[in-house]
Amino acid sequence: MFESAEVGHAIDKKTFRAAEEALRNELLLAQNALREQGRFPVVLLISGVDGAGKGETIAQLYEWMDPRFLSTMAFVEPSDEERERPFMWRFWRALPPKGRIGIFSGSWYSQPIAGRIARELSRNGLDNRLEQINRFETMLVNEGALVLKFWFHLSREGQVVRLKKLEKDPRTAWRVTKTSWARTKTYDELQDVAGHVLRVTNTAAAPWIIVDGTDDNYRNLRVGRALLESLKARLENSKTPQVAPAVPLVKRIDDRNVLSALDLTQKLDEKKYERELAKWQGRLSELARHKKFTGRSLVLAFEGMDAAGKGSSIRRITAALDPRQFQIVPIAAPTDEERAQPYLWRFWRHMPRQGRVTIFDRSWYGRVLVERIEGFCAEADWLRAYAEINDFEHELVEAGSIVIKFWLQIDKAEQMRRFKEREKIEHKRFKITEEDWRNRKKWNAYQQAAVDLIDRTSTGKAPWVVVEANDKNFARVKILKAICERLEGTLG
Repeated sequence: MFESAEVGHAIDKKTFRAAEEALRNELLLAQNALREQGRFPVVLLISGVDGAGKGETIAQLYEWMDPRFLSTMAFVEPSDEERERPFMWRFWRALPPKGRIGIFSGSWYSQPIAGRIARELSRNGLDNRLEQINRFETMLVNEGALVLKFWFHLSREGQVVRLKKLEKDPRTAWRVTKTSWARTKTYDELQDVAGHVLRVTNTAAAPWIIVDGTDDNYRNLRVGRALLESLKARLENSKTPQVAPAVPLVKRIDDRNVLSALDLTQKLDEKKYERELAKWQGRLSELARHKKFTGRSLVLAFEGMDAAGKGSSIRRITAALDPRQFQIVPIAAPTDEERAQPYLWRFWRHMPRQGRVTIFDRSWYGRVLVERIEGFCAEADWLRAYAEINDFEHELVEAGSIVIKFWLQIDKAEQMRRFKEREKIEHKRFKITEEDWRNRKKWNAYQQAAVDLIDRTSTGKAPWVVVEANDKNFARVKILKAICERLEGTLG
């Protein structure tokens, strides 16, 4: 698939300078419109053969455009902090906000390609990673991002010529290293692996643009014009592109489901509760200090009906942990900074390092709960969110996280009792708001949404624990026991 980039593309200086002025002006106008509209970000991936001019083209874009609203991320070997998170974590955090252009020099493709060439990654392992990348890029596009991927190509002979030319020029000699020359020896392997990678990831959501890297003028104009054309097309189209529609929900034929089948009458008397609470809190404290836990992390997500006891259950968990070991993340309406990023971004950045615990009081499931019911996002957005959430949670598990999700269920009468109790007790009044009463009027809709999310996102790697929470004592012990049993089963 690289043949068209080896036919000898070149542009003379006169032609380049004549085209450059108009291109620069249009790029600046488009960049300004992008910033003013603030509707979508641009994610620009620059990849390819060593010596093909990746750095030079990025520098040219900075010269043509306003550098204040460009950002370049160069990714080399991951740091210790990055190795303790999912593979995509360092890229998640580096995504540009809406209205900005982010340039990735080295991207989520670099490590899989290098790993396959070094035979550290099997062909199946590579294909699994590429499938994850395809789904990630599709998610970015569905969230509104313009994703442009450029592969700079050189023939085997062209690579050697380019490296020698760069090495002779004092201004560019620093770009050529021993590693650059070493990679000429694996040229055939790179072409084989890169050809496979580009073929598998050349999707409708994020297609590849292959650029001949031999001639600087041609390469820079090719990238500049492709960026301009894509920017103008998106700026003129007010609709966000949607690809890969999600599977629709199937209407149930009866009222039997994972919530209606619960026995909410289960209780623990105070004496037994105190005994069981101490037992499981003590066990959790031991497991959190287990030597094997230093190589894992724990992610707990709490969802449930309003007043179901999420906060008090979380307090019983943290009472068993070292405060230096955990973080509680309460989730409310997104901030302006969070709205400028993909929906999952505000959760991505809170993922814990190894040996740590992060507890989410409400979580990424808001998209398929409150946002679905209140109409804060389109149906296509919350429908595709189920698969995106599954992908996210599976990446956490593959990186060593233990993910446990709790749905706390109470009945409507118990919720009313707790609402009234909160209104009467001074230190609990802040917990009851007008929003709680509004949500209660949509009880059936929230129940249906909860059943749907459990059915669609309770997976082998990240199952839901549905908790009968009419009795707080019973719920708290069940939650602690579930965490301990999951940790014991994982740590051995």
